Amino acid sequence: MGQMEFLDVQFLENSVKSYLIFGSILLLGLVFKSLISSYLRKVIYKIVGDKSNEDGKSEFDNLLKKPLNYFLLIIILYFAFDALSFPSSWGLVGPDEFGVKMVIDKGVAFLFIATIFWTLLRVIDYIGLRLKHKAEKTESKVDDQLIPFAVEIGKVLVVIFGLLIILGNVFDVDVTALAAGLGVGGVAVALASKESLENLLGSFTIFFDKPFQVGDAITLGNITGIVEKVGFRSTRVRTFDKSLVTIPNKNLVNAELDNLGLRPVRRIKFNIGLLYSTSVDQIKSIVDDIQKLLDEHPDTNQEGKVRFLEFGDSSLNIMVLYFTNGPDWEVMINTQQEINFKIIEIVKKHGSDFAFPTRSLYFENQPKS
Repeated sequence: MGQMEFLDVQFLENSVKSYLIFGSILLLGLVFKSLISSYLRKVIYKIVGDKSNEDGKSEFDNLLKKPLNYFLLIIILYFAFDALSFPSSWGLVGPDEFGVKMVIDKGVAFLFIATIFWTLLRVIDYIGLRLKHKAEKTESKVDDQLIPFAVEIGKVLVVIFGLLIILGNVFDVDVTALAAGLGVGGVAVALASKESLENLLGSFTIFFDKPFQVGDAITLGNITGIVEKVGFRSTRVRTFDKSLVTIPNKNLVNAELDNLGLRPVRRIKFNIGLLYSTSVDQIKSIVDDIQKLLDEHPDTNQEGKVRFLEFGDSSLNIMVLYFTNGPDWEVMINTQQEINFKIIEIVKKHGSDFAFPTRSLYFENQPKS
């Protein structure tokens, strides 16, 4: 048997030559897939990448490597299997009728389009990261909030466009008629997703009205923390005990919210109780020294007040009221600790001490019977 005759030998109605073409495409494709993927990433990076940031190139590769590899694998498998044909003895209907061939054709088309839009989503993620790094270098917090919001809008639009492409090209749906039908059914959908729409409108209200921004410390009910992200549906707040709380946007818009980040100062007020054995002169000296401490501390303003206000059940109570400069929580607690230590020293220096609840018992002698 000659070489040409061998190549024409049939197996499952496909020649040896067809199987060799299949194997060659498959082998060469898998061998060069990584090189082609790397080349495509370089081309895309030249378009959207930041050439001055080497770390950005690594982030970009990590984001696009997986979707591009799947994209190339689908192409390799498609061209490899295209060299073969189904045996007529299997009795399979054509790709225009529902059956194995149609499912395979539609499946390949679906995966091909899906991987393209998956790659686009990863490109948007990279652009978002790039803009986020630039926003971190600016003093304004508006861009910190705008960028994640814009990235989410872009990704939603890409997903919607991708779904329309898949419906039109894979499932042969009349997209124009579908859009008209959605216009009629939009009211029903809106009613069914009323809460989601309220949260979406809440996100726009937060963005344009700016009751707070990413990085601000806020208090809502019993939740206090730092705003990390404002999304379409919810806002994420990191509490001071490091818990991540997700709050629906409609709750943030409708409830009373205290933006601690907009306070020019932070208020601290408490009482200290001295022993009843403390003399008037001692109390005056203690009050004057604490007042001087508050006035001269670099992290407090000049509005602090120290006053002997009341006679408690077990102590002589002195009110201490002062304000720390700026809204920063770390500055507040550090300043409060420094002042508390100094108050202890002042009280001890003047020969007094802090009172604690006490009870005096009086025994009456009963006459002997």
